[in-house]
Amino acid sequence: MVYVGMDVHRKRTQVAVLDERGHEVLNRNLSNDPGELTPLLLSLGDDVSVVFEAAYGWGWLADLLGDLDIDTHLAHAKNVKAIASARLKNDKVDARTLAHLLRTDLLPEAWLAPREVRDLRALLRHRARLVRYGTSLKARIHAVLADQGIKVEVPRLWTGPGRGWLDALDLPALQREIVEDLLVVLDATMTRVKRLEREIKDLAQPDERVCALQKVPGIGLLSAMTLVAEIGDIERFPTARKLCAWAGLTPQVRNSDRTIRHGHITKQGSAWVRWVLGEAAQVAKSRPPFAHTYAHIAQRRGNNIATIAVARKMLARCFHILKEVNQGQVSEEASESGALAVRHGPNVRPGF
Repeated sequence: MVYVGMDVHRKRTQVAVLDERGHEVLNRNLSNDPGELTPLLLSLGDDVSVVFEAAYGWGWLADLLGDLDIDTHLAHAKNVKAIASARLKNDKVDARTLAHLLRTDLLPEAWLAPREVRDLRALLRHRARLVRYGTSLKARIHAVLADQGIKVEVPRLWTGPGRGWLDALDLPALQREIVEDLLVVLDATMTRVKRLEREIKDLAQPDERVCALQKVPGIGLLSAMTLVAEIGDIERFPTARKLCAWAGLTPQVRNSDRTIRHGHITKQGSAWVRWVLGEAAQVAKSRPPFAHTYAHIAQRRGNNIATIAVARKMLARCFHILKEVNQGQVSEEASESGALAVRHGPNVRPGF
């Protein structure tokens, strides 16, 4: 067995190769070019295991190693203490350390998502970023109107009547130019958002997991798809508590002797899962079975902490739903009702 550690950067990668006894065979710096890496990897033989850190721009390397059918491991960058705490730290040492951790079975691993899961994540994140950009454009238009002392007199500015009211405003030439430019960019952005949403709905229809998750109050089509894409294989989490900890929704704990202190949530893991559940919790906190929990905690700890608690309970419920779907325990009746939910899209909040 040959163990390969890769310290990946934007333009170049440091490659360290160790044999079964831990002796360094080579330690070389190569450009991020499959034409250079492929011959080196193929020259190592068939019994090869490769590890690299979850750093910036690692997707191409995962695809390359997958095409070469090489055993691949993704190191958890935050948990590789041997690298973070080393006194001597450079690319050669980092690559060698990764290979050594893999050889000794001491590597803290992160889940290496398959290509189709990473593509779905990219699609959903791209849409979410465009929606946020559209929201910022709307805020800038409101700021221009406020700067001119103009009060918005229509209930919804971005509908047909609202746009007509905006076009009829008597604005100075400069402010009119700014508003028109922002509207052009906004229209182009929202056109692409609608196209992406059509693609996402087409992907959602045959997925039983998406159908089942929409039965949770506050979770609609897009939020269900985001949870499915970000969580990935639910079997990698043995309990709901582990899933909530991975999502960063559990509080920090400081324990010394008999003194235990709980802090804020850790906010580790997928920020997209926390964002989706935070938005969904705004709806779920006023509906059963979460309304009682929210009211009880809000009275003691405040609205923000109560909303986070609801989001954590929602994720725990999603865990059990995904486990049941994965084990084929969802009834045909529930699947049919879920399919209708996908087609008609209940609980889908605007822009979510």
